Amino acid sequence: MNPIGLELTFTAQDVANTRFAISPLGEVVASVRVVKNPAAHALLRPWAEQARERLAGVHWELLSDLVPVPTVSIVGFVCPPPSIAVPDLEVELATMRSLAHLVRTDLDAWGVPRSKRLDALYADPERGLERLAEEIRRYWAAAIEPYWPRIGGLLGGDVLYRARRLVEGGLRSMLADLDPQVTWEDQTLRLPNAYFSGVRPLRGLGLLLVPSVFAWPRILSVTVPPWQPTVRYPPRGIATLWERSGAEPPEALAAVLGRTRAILLAELDQPASTRDLALRTGLSAPGANQHLTALRRAGLCTAHRTGRQVLYARTAIAEALLGRDADT
Repeated sequence: MNPIGLELTFTAQDVANTRFAISPLGEVVASVRVVKNPAAHALLRPWAEQARERLAGVHWELLSDLVPVPTVSIVGFVCPPPSIAVPDLEVELATMRSLAHLVRTDLDAWGVPRSKRLDALYADPERGLERLAEEIRRYWAAAIEPYWPRIGGLLGGDVLYRARRLVEGGLRSMLADLDPQVTWEDQTLRLPNAYFSGVRPLRGLGLLLVPSVFAWPRILSVTVPPWQPTVRYPPRGIATLWERSGAEPPEALAAVLGRTRAILLAELDQPASTRDLALRTGLSAPGANQHLTALRRAGLCTAHRTGRQVLYARTAIAEALLGRDADT
C-alpha cells in the first residue's frame, strides 16, 4: 500500500463545480461487497445477515461477477456517477443501459478473468446490460428497498450537514471531517487508497461527493475520464444505523411538549423522514407528520426536501432544550 494515496488538485473552477449526490445504484453495487464478505464490514453485519436471507432464491449472478471480492476496482459502466443530485434507481439504470458502447473497452481494461456470464455480456453488451438492470432491480427489492427510508435519511442528512459546514466555513470546513485520513491543503484533497496513488487534476469538472453507507470503511474514488471525478465516503452516524436508538427525552421537556413530540425530537440525532420516524416510534405516518408539523411551526425542527422525501432536522433551540451540542 502506498501511504501517499490520491491527491486531487482543485482550480477555482473545480471549487465552483463541486457538488453532492445520492446514488441508489451506487448503494446496490457497494453493498454486494458486504453481502459477499460480511466479516470485513463489522458495522454492516446486521444488515448483511438479513440481506443474505432475503436474497435466497434471487438471481444476481452477473452483478456478483462484476463486483469481485476483494474489490480493487469496478468497471465504470456498472455504476456511473449520478448526473443529478437525487436520482431514483430507474434513472440510474437508464444511464447504465445507455453505456453499452463502453462495455468491451471497460472489460478489456479491467484485468479481471471473465466468467461465462461476463463473456456473454462482452459478446452482446445491449442484451447483457438489460439482464444486469433486471438483476439489480431484484437485488434492490430484496436487500435495499426495505431499508431505504433509514439509509436514504442518513445519506440526505449527511448532505444537509455538509451543506451547512460549507456555508459556515467554506470548502475546508466541509471536507475537514470527511474521514480521518482525508486532508485538505493548498487546494489539494488527499485521499487514502490501497491500490492507486498519484496526482489527479479535476479537469475543471469539480468533485462529486457521494455519501455511501456501503462504502464503509473505505473511501472509494473515480478519477478517470469520461466521468466527473467522484468520491464516495461513509456518512456520519453509520455506527448506529441498524440500531433503534430508544432515545429518551428529558422528563421536563416531555412534560411541556408531550411525550410523543419530545421523543420525536430525541430521535432526530440525524435528519430523518416521516416514514423512518414512524417506524422507529410506532406512530402512524400521518400521526408522525402531524407532530412534526407542530414542532416545525414551533421552531424546534426544520424540513428539507431531498428528492422525493422530506427530512426533518432539529434546530439549535431543540438541541439546547435536549441539552446537546448542536455541532455533534
